[in-house]
Amino acid sequence: MPGHTRAAAPAPHRVALTITLGRVPQLRLALNQIDSRVGDLAANAESILRWTRHSAEQGAHLVAFPEMALTGYPVEDLALRSSFVTASRTALRELAARLAGEGLGELPVVVGYLDRSESAQPKYGMPAGAPRNAAAVLHRGEVVLTFAKHHLPNYGVFDEFRYFVPGDTMPVLRVHGVDVALAICEDLWQDGGRVPAARTARAGLLLSVNASPYEREKDDTRLELVRKRAQEAGCTTAYLAMTGGQDELVFDGDSIVVGADGEVIARAAQFEETCVVLDLELPAAAADAPSGVVDDGLRVDRVVLSEEPLPAYEPVPAAGCGERLDDDEEVYTALVTGLRAYVAKNGFRSVLIGLSGGIDSALVAAIACDAVGPENVYGVSMPSKYSSQHSKDDAAELARRTGLNFRTVPIVPMFDAYMDSLGLTGLAEENLQSRLRGTLLMALSNQEGHIVLAPGNKSELAVGYSTLYGDSVGAYGPIKDVYKTSVFRLAKWRNRAAAERGQTPPIPENSISKPPSAELRPGQVDTDSLPNYPVLDAILELYVDRDKGADEIVAAGYDPELVARTLRMVDTAEYKRRQYPPGTKISPKGFGKDRRLPITNGWREHL
Repeated sequence: MPGHTRAAAPAPHRVALTITLGRVPQLRLALNQIDSRVGDLAANAESILRWTRHSAEQGAHLVAFPEMALTGYPVEDLALRSSFVTASRTALRELAARLAGEGLGELPVVVGYLDRSESAQPKYGMPAGAPRNAAAVLHRGEVVLTFAKHHLPNYGVFDEFRYFVPGDTMPVLRVHGVDVALAICEDLWQDGGRVPAARTARAGLLLSVNASPYEREKDDTRLELVRKRAQEAGCTTAYLAMTGGQDELVFDGDSIVVGADGEVIARAAQFEETCVVLDLELPAAAADAPSGVVDDGLRVDRVVLSEEPLPAYEPVPAAGCGERLDDDEEVYTALVTGLRAYVAKNGFRSVLIGLSGGIDSALVAAIACDAVGPENVYGVSMPSKYSSQHSKDDAAELARRTGLNFRTVPIVPMFDAYMDSLGLTGLAEENLQSRLRGTLLMALSNQEGHIVLAPGNKSELAVGYSTLYGDSVGAYGPIKDVYKTSVFRLAKWRNRAAAERGQTPPIPENSISKPPSAELRPGQVDTDSLPNYPVLDAILELYVDRDKGADEIVAAGYDPELVARTLRMVDTAEYKRRQYPPGTKISPKGFGKDRRLPITNGWREHL
């Protein structure tokens, strides 16, 4: 690159060497915030190769990729499949050889993958085959350093005690006269372990590779965490994160680099594949850098690639910080990212939505158009004899505004045929309409090859205000983890954002302003069966998301009778939620892996 020449690197080895001290060493770091697909080793390797080439073109001296970038994350029970572990290890070695074969071998590359422990002895409580959530340094066609995540998360969506055995080393890579301590995700989120060990090892840089799933407002928590850990480690800290989506999880990127004083040096954009390149001035590796066992019983594993600092060169302009999204835009973008990833990574091309004219299906349609393009979104209005004219008009208006494909298929003849045969009344009659719509959507899905999107929101799913095999049918639920009050807020934000860009707001104002209704009987509105959504959602947030008991919720100021009724609805609807399709997780506790309650359950909250 202009301004300097690279120093030749000696063969890697694991001994501490003395280096010439003097000026502060420079290091150009390339953090590749990329998206991976679980199990697609070939495509992931190609992506790593492509982004490494890009990093080299930017003059990088050290390149990094996220946690398990080679295998995708989370691999779940694939970790327990010996064939997949072997394939991951093979793909890693082949990737190292390809990098060298394409002239990139002199550039050290840190990449996450799935490994196994060669030393762990089988025992009860340990996952079969002793798999490891690992990362490696690739250099000159070889795997020169491997290490496994030390702290294994076992909360929320994480089951890493089930899948992995922990690492017990403090990996340190000496490159161009700088000691770089290496860590994986939870190693920063938990106290102890590699963060204080990095200080003890007198590292000049702490580099953590991560696959940290998105949650609302987690970006603020993440920033404060990295600041704190940088100060504890006593060195510049780089937090490299994954972006994209995998099943219910979304990864928002938001990679961060902070100085030893906790000040932000660079921050990547959210929800984008990008390469953050920045020049760092870092402390020279100590001549007497510690070896052996340090904090938490971790053993320093130091590999020296290049002991002399680089000749002085002109730094690239500061990377700066990517544009921050406001709260509503962040959530909306997460929903778009989650749906887009699910459709694309599973090989689908188009989606199908039942359009009722209501707010839920309208928001789902807007998300779908933004995720896969309106030309790949198919909407169906399926009016019954109880459907209002304004709802039918609102569905058609949504289609006009967004440009999605639209048709109308009345369910009245089908409904009448069922009623003539069965003579249903009450709730059975109401639910029949929803189930006919579900059957119709699935028939079109089979015939035309679209996947059906379920429009249910978190409030409805929480209290069971949905019909099994009706409005719950589908392959994906884009707003499954969005409370009704947030549905309205996101719809208003999307329209406002469109207006600010000079575009047509996608969601008809009438869909936002009219009282929510399933329109399954004359004059029906949601508040016939449910509390007002602001009150309902506040109670649900305490009970579902924060695990508060009935007494605590009442103490927060809510009516005891209303609390008891709401909690009873939530508890008795567990069997319905188990049969709902997956959907994008945006909260600390979504319905799915986060919240696992027995269906057959005699416990009820009492006041």
